[in-house]
Order: sequence, then C-alpha cells, then structure tokens
Amino acid sequence: MTASADALSLTPARRKRIIIAITGATGVIYGIRLLQVLRDHADVETHLLISEAGMLNLHQELDMKRKNVEALADVVHNVRDVGASIASGSFQSDGMIIAPCSMKTLAAVAHGLSDNLITRAADVVLKERRRLVLMVRETPFNLAHLRNMTAVTEMGGIIFPPLPGFYHRPASIAEMVDHTVGRVLDLFEIQHTLTPRWSGMKAE
Repeated sequence: MTASADALSLTPARRKRIIIAITGATGVIYGIRLLQVLRDHADVETHLLISEAGMLNLHQELDMKRKNVEALADVVHNVRDVGASIASGSFQSDGMIIAPCSMKTLAAVAHGLSDNLITRAADVVLKERRRLVLMVRETPFNLAHLRNMTAVTEMGGIIFPPLPGFYHRPASIAEMVDHTVGRVLDLFEIQHTLTPRWSGMKAE
C-alpha cells in the first residue's frame, strides 16, 4: 500500500449534508420539524435557507423569530448570496428539501430561473443528479402548478405534497407532521423513529 493510499484509507467519511429551504407557503412546521430531528443526527450536517415570505409564515404560524430557527441548523445561508458554497456543484451535498415549497419556488425550479440561492441550489442538485424533494403546498392545483410539477419530476425531482396518512391512527397534529417528515427522511436513507412502520392490515 502506498503512502497516499494509506492516507486515503484513514480519511474519515464526511457527514451527510442536507440543504433545507423554507419558502412562503403554509406548512413551515415541516421545515422546522426536519431541522429539529436532524439536529439530533450527529452524522448529518444541515444547511438552511429561508425566503422572506418563509420568514413571514414562520412568524404567522409558529411565532418563531429568525434567530430561533437558524439556531436549529449547522450552517445558515442568506437567500441572496448566490455565491455561497451550495451554489456550486463542486460542493458535495446529499440533496435538498424545500419544506414547504411555494408555487412561486416550484415554478422557478421548473423553469431553471435560479433567481435566488434557494432556486440556484435546487438547480445545482438537479444538474448533479442528487435528490431534490419539493414539499409543495397549495390546493387546489391549477394547470400551471401541475405542469410545473411534471417538469420537475421529469428532471429527476420528487414532488412530495405533505398529505397526512391516517392508517397509523394519529392522535395529534404533531403525529401527522412526524409521519410526513419520517417519509421524507426515508428518501434520504436517514434512520428515525418518528412513526410506526406499516406491517400489513390488521386481522378482523
């Protein structure tokens, strides 16, 4: 074994890096809960982005201040800083979750606008063939929404509306949120105990 190969074998594996963006759609609790859960994973490094509209919703829905949200993440990026590390494909990440994802952000991603760091980071994730999950929040959908979701899907992104499941008989909103967050974490192969696993129909 050469010296360089020996050194390589001693190089520690890097932490899994997940980019989380919170945009101006209702449902900011999903982004917050993701950050809370991932904070307890020592092997996961979170990179946070919050749009201006997302910050308004955090205040409206959860009475949270920016500093309290940012304290949940390992790294915080300014949404206007298009020169940030996550704006480059050379920055190694394991993917990105936009939770929640507004229809404006969906449209920007679908059309490759890269008009801020959120949509630029999403564009990078797509071009590098990494996992992009958009937790789109709107109802009902119009044709533009549906076409944009189709476009993102065709590019390799995953459209994940945070629709609650009821087969596990949730007793609270928190349990419904955790079930959805758990399903998203499954897409990144991140272990969790947020919700029971389906084991088949109960016998009568």
